Amino acid sequence: MPINRRSFLQRTTALAAAGLAITPELAAKVHSSVDDVIRIGLIGCGGRGTGAAFQALSTEQNVKLVAMGDAFRDRLDKAYTGIQTQLEENEMDAARLDVAEENKFVGFDAYEKVVPLCDVVLIATPPGFRPIHFEAAVAADKQIFMEKPVAVDAPGVRRVLAAAEEAKAKKLNVVVGLQRHYQKAYTDGWIDMLQNGAIGDITTSYVYWNSGGVWVRPREPQQTEMEYQMRNWYYFNWLCGDHINEQHIHNLDVGNWVKQDTPQTASGYGGRHMRTGKEHGEIFDHHFVEYTYADGSRMISQCRHWEGCSTKVTEEFQGTNGSAPAPGKLLTPGGYALLDRDDRKDPNPYQLEHDLLFRAVADGEYKYADAENAAHATMTAIMGRMATYSGQVVDWETALASELDLSPAVYAFDAPPPILPLESGYYPVPVPGETRVM
Repeated sequence: MPINRRSFLQRTTALAAAGLAITPELAAKVHSSVDDVIRIGLIGCGGRGTGAAFQALSTEQNVKLVAMGDAFRDRLDKAYTGIQTQLEENEMDAARLDVAEENKFVGFDAYEKVVPLCDVVLIATPPGFRPIHFEAAVAADKQIFMEKPVAVDAPGVRRVLAAAEEAKAKKLNVVVGLQRHYQKAYTDGWIDMLQNGAIGDITTSYVYWNSGGVWVRPREPQQTEMEYQMRNWYYFNWLCGDHINEQHIHNLDVGNWVKQDTPQTASGYGGRHMRTGKEHGEIFDHHFVEYTYADGSRMISQCRHWEGCSTKVTEEFQGTNGSAPAPGKLLTPGGYALLDRDDRKDPNPYQLEHDLLFRAVADGEYKYADAENAAHATMTAIMGRMATYSGQVVDWETALASELDLSPAVYAFDAPPPILPLESGYYPVPVPGETRVM
């Protein structure tokens, strides 16, 4: 359980009594803030933001959530109540939730008011806002946890890459919610063995996110079009980037991680087969993409949102001298297990990424720089979307250099979003062979 203020002081007193003086070298590594509290600010109060905030408050450090921001007041209030309830249910110190009414901010500019009040910023807004919010946090010299994906278009990816370089120069810790990088099934030998030839050269990678889909929020009579799309951000590319970007990025990232590279080209197809209603906005419900790496190997990618069908969310690899049928497992051609790891007792990777981040912040250490990798994983997903929407072969350099910016001209609830419904109430859907993707 997280330590409280009293136990922190008791430990400090015990060290002093034992004659363990704090040297200048040690003092330089100790987090310095008022009362040694690490102040947390949350930007984006949806389900993932609520979860990330509770996980941050569940770390062993002396932490407090002191500021919250969201586009909508009801989302902020729901998150505040949810965090409060989780603290009570887990018998944790209620004082860790310390957000005064004047530190609850609502609107598109809420992030500007949250950032100055904290030491660590949690960014869990829809992906289209993440380049803006990440830039602001880095400019203000904050330590950062940021959810994935980190952008929805190439201009956004380039902004994140530039801010990532600034964060490195400033030695700001940045952890991104591609939690497989903190999951023991991947980090406890499996990835290293794949990279070091345990099953030979990787010739084919198979990555999957096949599931039934996510929530839909009904349109309310009083909503502007901007508010409706913000409430249903998953179905609009300027906010989400399609589910190949929002969900399947996890598996695409693992493919790149194993290959230690990004793909050179992408080609594929997709469309809308089951999720075809007005409420499903403009995105596809399935994508199939074939990526090619510089060494000629392929990554075969599947993601779909089809209810009532088989589900599969995993990564598999075929090598010249064996296979990896699942994370933590390696087989020889004859079926002998080189690695067969039992992950049932592994720590929760969602919690572990926060544990490690806040430990580094408390110790004054610079250890985590996830943003560049996250930007490359995001661009891999965007390149796949470009291929399925256009029906063309898309190459990495051209895709990354694209100037097609999906963001709105004005961020305001009475302003028009980048895409509007037709007279029928349906939204324009990408048409391969016609849709501009770059």
